[in-house]
Amino acid sequence: MVSIRDVADHCGLSTATVSRVLAGKDHVRDEVRQRVREAVALLNYRPNRVARSLRSNRSTTIGLVVADVQNPYFTRICRAVEDTALRSGFAVFLCNTDEDPEKEELYLRHLADENVAGIIFAPTGKAVRDIGKMKDLGMPLVVIDRPIDKGLADSVVIDNVGAAFELTEHLISHHRTRIAGIFGARSATGRERWKGFTLALQKHGLAEERELVLSVPPHEDEGYKAVQQMLAMAAPPDAILSSNELLAIGAYRALMETGGRCPENISFASFDNAAWSALVHPSVTVIEQPTYEIGSSAAELLLQRIEDPNRSIRQVALKHRLLIRNSCGCLP
Repeated sequence: MVSIRDVADHCGLSTATVSRVLAGKDHVRDEVRQRVREAVALLNYRPNRVARSLRSNRSTTIGLVVADVQNPYFTRICRAVEDTALRSGFAVFLCNTDEDPEKEELYLRHLADENVAGIIFAPTGKAVRDIGKMKDLGMPLVVIDRPIDKGLADSVVIDNVGAAFELTEHLISHHRTRIAGIFGARSATGRERWKGFTLALQKHGLAEERELVLSVPPHEDEGYKAVQQMLAMAAPPDAILSSNELLAIGAYRALMETGGRCPENISFASFDNAAWSALVHPSVTVIEQPTYEIGSSAAELLLQRIEDPNRSIRQVALKHRLLIRNSCGCLP
């Protein structure tokens, strides 16, 4: 491996001078700067990232810990975090927890060992409860997607309870009275959306029928099995709400394959405005979350925290939007 000493010897300069050039410092002649750049290119020199971080006491890498990168919701957030971080010269380490607290703890420990500059993460339910302990990692944190107590860490969220309440009320407004809900298991977000669903039913005097409310792993096949199970009941639901996009894909497929006659006999609505949801027939009524803005806002908060560790804690609350389409019988 080529070292900074090799570059200095090639140029006939001291390692201190080469270091000043590589660090972009002033007080170096243009001719010297050019010699160093040519030597770096010729020798294919790459700075040692770890050594550079230790010398400057500042890493140029941040960690991003999400539940499941296969979920398009998190995929879009990842893209926004990367775009925003790269503009400020930071790279991103990506980790998946699968809502598993043990995997989450492992990744957080590894990221701390890597001396990353900070971490953006969608915590498991356990981490939400223990968010105060996360500060023991000794690095800046920004929480996304999951609700935490204000004052404990920077966060970017939407009103999951309010969004689920609005979506459920929309189903009720179309005279649906036997409404099913499919929610992601082990997810604080899923629990909040379940709460909003329940509150809407209570407001309108409707019963939450236990066999119609399922908490399942947030995967496509689980959504598929859940709807198959519901439609096989003697008294199937007349509306189904899905709490995330992966569950919605499976749920919608089961609805179409089993001839559920949507929206004539059964309405369907979901969280997340995936491209497919507007293209299928009937198109799907959804809660649209500002996913790119969630990621970019989280990255900006983290970069601000890195620059100013003592600034006040901020919670950014972004707005969701109800997009009304055909799957509830809303449009011709």
